[in-house]
Amino acid sequence: MKEKIHPKYVDCTVTCGCGHSFKTRSTKPELKVEICSNCHPFFTGQEKFLDSAGRVERFTKKFGGNYFVKGKQEKGKSKA
Repeated sequence: MKEKIHPKYVDCTVTCGCGHSFKTRSTKPELKVEICSNCHPFFTGQEKFLDSAGRVERFTKKFGGNYFVKGKQEKGKSKA
């Protein structure tokens, strides 16, 4: 490696918005993040499925529950 062109690699403290902090190494001595594995819903087991404004129901109402099955059947009929 060339000398005097690489940044200093120092101990770093990462602080989350929830208050959790941990140590790692980086080119900056301090990092602040909004979310970490201590408070992220996937890691805490509080993951929720949110249907934004009933989009699934609107799609089902508009196209019917077997929308994809009909498309496959019509393609098969046109070939015969």
